Amino acid sequence: MRRISAIVAAVISAGVLVSGVPAVASPTPTQAVGTVLETTELPRELWLDGTGTAQRMTYVTTDRRGTTPSTGAVFVPPGQPPEGGWPVIAWAHGTVGDSDFDAPSVMGEDLRTRQYVANWLGRGYAVAATDYVGLGTPGVPPYLDGRTAAHAVIDSVRAAREVEPTLSSRWAVVGLSQGGHAAVFTANLATEYAPELDYLGAAATGVPSNIETASPFAGPFFPPPGLSGLTNFMTFVIAGMRDVYPELDIDTYLTPLGRSLVDAAPEIPYAEFKKRTVGVSVAQMLSRSLDEPDLQAAIRDYLAVPVSGFDKPLFIAQGVADQVVPFPMTIKLVGDMRAAGSTPDFRMYPGQHVPSLYTSEADQVAFIENLFRG
Repeated sequence: MRRISAIVAAVISAGVLVSGVPAVASPTPTQAVGTVLETTELPRELWLDGTGTAQRMTYVTTDRRGTTPSTGAVFVPPGQPPEGGWPVIAWAHGTVGDSDFDAPSVMGEDLRTRQYVANWLGRGYAVAATDYVGLGTPGVPPYLDGRTAAHAVIDSVRAAREVEPTLSSRWAVVGLSQGGHAAVFTANLATEYAPELDYLGAAATGVPSNIETASPFAGPFFPPPGLSGLTNFMTFVIAGMRDVYPELDIDTYLTPLGRSLVDAAPEIPYAEFKKRTVGVSVAQMLSRSLDEPDLQAAIRDYLAVPVSGFDKPLFIAQGVADQVVPFPMTIKLVGDMRAAGSTPDFRMYPGQHVPSLYTSEADQVAFIENLFRG
């Protein structure tokens, strides 16, 4: 009870209703994407090391239904900006949960990746950090809906430049896991979606991919337990798809246990949700095979990572011991990209999922800084 009380108190102090739905403004149909709806100073305890100023922002972006609010934060280094303004890194965070309680602009950047993000400030970059649609705003987060995530990332840069006029129009995106997925989609869409910005390239680590290729085999007897966090992640995917595709009646594919987890995921803090999934496999959540034509088409539409259409450099990093995103899936993704004529700079690193963000950091920095120099 003390833990729950502390979470509720923290959320209320950050301007969130007790229900878990943030008190955020909604866009009007005429407001352009990237428009800032409201800002507040980010509480000091949520500042990254090396922050000069930090603001929490609510801004307009788009999901599959049209314009919608998203929240996020913008961090600016101390001191005077360089000529042309602070160059911008858009940070696409990894999985932190599926509820409004878990939004990084409310609860702070994930402790596992906090130093990585702070290091960009220390190198002289401003950081625009989206929460993603639905994570900090009303509605179910469309988890791993790459196009919606990419729009939230790109529009966070637009919004950050409105909040902080000292920011340059030159920017790149970096991301891990869920954020690596978002970074690849951002790389695919950025130039066309925001031509007024000077998008330079992307670095993505531990990119979830090819989930759709395995989904026809999923059902009451597959997949077995094994991959770290798979039940949590797939619960978030199912919750998002159920909201995006109500016509598919996804509840009919779920057991009572599966429905209870999908219902709970967007409503309670991740720390509490994880306790409910201990010992539960994805197979236990499914009442029948997912190999149905309409559902499979929706899964491909929702999850499939683009393999072509990249007009700026793309760096992909993968940990060889990753138990969250197995490296054979990334090998297939990169192979498909190359077969489609794309030329990602792909590198493998020792270590598991989050540690690979740090073992690849020096190469990522060299890659990103070369883009800004070029």
